[in-house]
This record gives sequence, structure tokens and C-alpha cells, in this order.
Amino acid sequence: MQTAYTVLILLMLVSVSRLLGRLIPLPLPLVQIAAGAVLAWPTLGLHVALDPELFLFLFLPPLLFSDGWRMPKREFWRLRGPILTLAVGLVLFTVVGAGYFIHWLLPTIPLPVAFALAAVLSPTDAVAVSAIAQNRLPAPLMHMLQGEALMNDATGLVTFKFALVAAITGVFSLANASLTFVLVACGGLAIGVALSWLVGRLRSWMIARGWDDPATHVVFMLLLPFAAYVLAERLGASGILSAVAAGMMQSWLDLLPRQTSTRLLNRSVWSLLEFAFNGLIFLLLGLQLPDIIKAVVHLEPTLWPALMYRCLDVVAIFLVLLALRFIWVQSIWRLSGLLRRWRGKGELTMVPTARSCWLLTVGGVRGAVTLAGVMSIPLLLNEGLDFPERDLLIFIAAGVILLSLVAACIALPLLLRGIQKGPDDAMRNEVREAWRRTAEAAIHALEAEDVVDGPQDAAQAALAAELKARIMSEYRHQLAVYNDSAEAQALATQMDQLESRLRLKALRAQRLELYSLRRHHEIGDDALGEILKDLDLSEANLGAVK
Repeated sequence: MQTAYTVLILLMLVSVSRLLGRLIPLPLPLVQIAAGAVLAWPTLGLHVALDPELFLFLFLPPLLFSDGWRMPKREFWRLRGPILTLAVGLVLFTVVGAGYFIHWLLPTIPLPVAFALAAVLSPTDAVAVSAIAQNRLPAPLMHMLQGEALMNDATGLVTFKFALVAAITGVFSLANASLTFVLVACGGLAIGVALSWLVGRLRSWMIARGWDDPATHVVFMLLLPFAAYVLAERLGASGILSAVAAGMMQSWLDLLPRQTSTRLLNRSVWSLLEFAFNGLIFLLLGLQLPDIIKAVVHLEPTLWPALMYRCLDVVAIFLVLLALRFIWVQSIWRLSGLLRRWRGKGELTMVPTARSCWLLTVGGVRGAVTLAGVMSIPLLLNEGLDFPERDLLIFIAAGVILLSLVAACIALPLLLRGIQKGPDDAMRNEVREAWRRTAEAAIHALEAEDVVDGPQDAAQAALAAELKARIMSEYRHQLAVYNDSAEAQALATQMDQLESRLRLKALRAQRLELYSLRRHHEIGDDALGEILKDLDLSEANLGAVK
């Protein structure tokens, strides 16, 4: 029962922290960390013991799956060059540069362990950046940070696992590690895509047989990231990349027919899950802070001087991470511009000004994935010895997360000062054009519909034709006009069913046209999601159509 009480208390705190975040001018992660630290204060004394493997398995797969699901695919492909350089090149650059610095600064941390710490400090958190920036970041920069956060979660944690293996076994070969990395990464991606595709086929088979209960399909979606992770890990591939690939694949398969209720329920469930899991991770960080501090200084003769020196170490590591990121962003961005001009492709979408480089640098906030990764460090080595400096590693990671959040809170508003982000005209035009095209598709579908269904008298046929014309007029003018006269109330049940059937046919024609536009890359995922949500709500309002 104590575990159940603890979980309920934490979930309640997640909700309360969201309300406090509206009153306190601080990012939600900082509020949640502070709430966890207050709850762990000796007078309250809430203590949560974490199993590293359980922590990694419980939190990472659904969060990475959701990131992969929500990432705009078209923007990801357009910015694939900058995203991959940040997500792969910068991770390796950080692992090497920061790893050697950490080993030099703290010689008690072996070099493989220092590389592991640098790797787990590489993943960024675009959700925290978005909360701090309050949607004022330019769209290309925000898409870069989203794509980087998606991919460097995978690359950073895969590199982290390799470094951990080297630290535990004491054996490392660069050639073997590189080959294994490629095999593990490709295997994880293939397993995630294949499993997600199989689940999509299973759902299609169930729908074709009338088994379209929304709750059942949503449960499949909830289990998919865990299944992808476990299957890949059992086969020796990357479970992290498998979860990411499953999420990206599922965003394509989510456009199944006759799944309106499922999509509506799925969006609500996953929004709740993301909110709860992200909040729980930062609350757990706050809860662990007193124990982390005690574990770091328990062997020191004096508390405050030792704690101060450890905090200075954290500051030094954070500044090095910041400098490495700025150097990489500045160098690669300018090199990309030179290569584009040399190949005759013109300038980049955004000119690499000093402000944009600093926005990308400070926007590399560490968050939930870093904490989940560092908490997964094993307690013991293979020989039964304690893992070297595990408490110090967790302290450094927690300190870097806090510093990156505080730095972003201070620097991002200053860097964004004077930037007036107007509406996204390109997306607005896409939405307007998609509504026009889908309305035309609905009108064409209604024009081809034979409203005579079974024996009807002249009055019924006239009413049916009038009803059809009224629906078509609504689509032509995009107006919600409903004739709620006494005559309309007196229409037979057959006419009501006919209206619902015609509207349903029109909505499904709109949705098919929308899918066609997406398949031909004429609209992006953001416009698709906005319009699909409205169409699903409109269909849901019709209720059961016979």
C-alpha cells in the first residue's frame, strides 16, 4: 500500500505543479523539481527508491515513441542536414570533448565512465525549450531543436550504453564499437518499423471485421513502445531507436479509416501520459536531490566547502558543454552555407547570425531523457564492486539539468527580445488551401450521391434533394447553417439518418483528399493534424450513423 500511496501523491503533485506553474514565472520543470525537493525535506520525509533498469524501461520508451510520433516529418526531411549534424556529429563531438575534460577535472572518474557521462548529457529536451520560449522561437529553429531532441535521444543513449559496457568490462575497440553501433542502430530502426507496421496491419484486419472498439486500439498503441523496446533489446539491437522508429512509423499508420473515435481517444490518452511521465521524472529528480547531495559529500570532513567545490565542478562541466555546442553550431552552420553556395543552391533558410547560433546553443536544454539515462547506471560492476563514482555522476547530471534550465530561463527571453513572431503564413496558407480542396471533394462526393434509397414518395424525394443541396451549400460557403424550423423537427427518422449519412460521406471524402495531399507532400504534418482533428470532431458529433 505504501507504494500505491506514493504513486498517488506524486501524480497529485504533478497536477498541482501545473497549476503552480501558471502562477509562478518559472518553467514547469523547475517548479516540479522544487516541489520534489520540498517533499523530500526531512520534515516530510518522502523517499522513493529507484530501480535503474525499471526507471529506464518505464519512462524512456513511451516518451521517445511520442516524440517520434509528433515530429513533423516534412520539416524533419527538409532540415535533415542540420538535424543530423546536431544529433550525431554534435553528440560524438560532445562525448569526446566533454569526456576528456571530465576525466581531467575529476581523475577519480575513469575515462570510459567520463565518456558515458558526456554521452548521457548530450540529449536535449525540446519540450522544456518550447515552454520557456513560449512559442516565440522562429519555426526553423524550433524544428531543428525538435528534430535534434528526437535523434540525439537515441544516439546519445546508444553511445551511453556502449561507454557503460566499456566501463563495466574494461574492454573497448573503436573498430568493433563502430561496426556494432551501426548494426545495433540499423537493427533497432528496422525492428521498430517492422513491429509498428505489423501492429498497423493487425489493426486494419480488426477494423475490417468490425472490431473497432477505440479502447482496444488505444491499448495496442500504449503497449507498442514497450514491445518495440523489449523486442529490440532481446535481439541485441537498440531498444531506444526501436521505440523512436515505431513512433515515426505509427504516425503514418494512424490515418486508418473508421478510426475517428480511436484517434480522439488516443490523442487525449497520450497527452495525459506525456504530461504525467515528464512531470514524474522531474519530481523524482527533486525527490532524489537530498539523497544525491548526501551521497556526494558523506565522506567529506566538511559539508559546505565540499558541496561548493562539487557545484563548481558542475558549473565548469556545464560551461564546457555550452562552449562545445556553440563551437559546433557556429562551425557547421557556416560550413553548410559555404557548401550550399559552392554547389549553387543559394543561402540557407535562415542566415546564421550570432543571435540564431546562441539561440540554438542555449536551446540545448537537458531534461527528462538525461535524468532517465543517468538513473539507469547500474549499482555494481560485473565483479560485484560498486560502480565508480555513481553518486557523483548523478549529482553532475542533475546539476547540469538545473543549470541548463536556469540558463535558458535567463538567456532565451533576452535573445528573443525584439523578435516579433507573426503567424506562420505558410502553414496558414496550407490550411486554407486544404480546407478549400477538401470542401470541393465533399461537394463532388455529394453531387455523385444518389439520395433515393428504397421506395420514396414525391414529398420524401423532394425533401432529400433539398437536404442534399443544403449540405452542399454549407460546404460551398463553409458556414454552419442549420435550419431548425418546425418542419425540420417534423422530418422522419429516415431523413435524419440520410443527413448523417451524407455528412459522413462528405467528411470521409474530405479526409481521403487530405491524405492524398499529405502523400504528395503538398501539406505538412502540422496542417494535417489541425484539419484532421476538426474532421474527426465533426464526425464524432454525428454519433452512430446507420
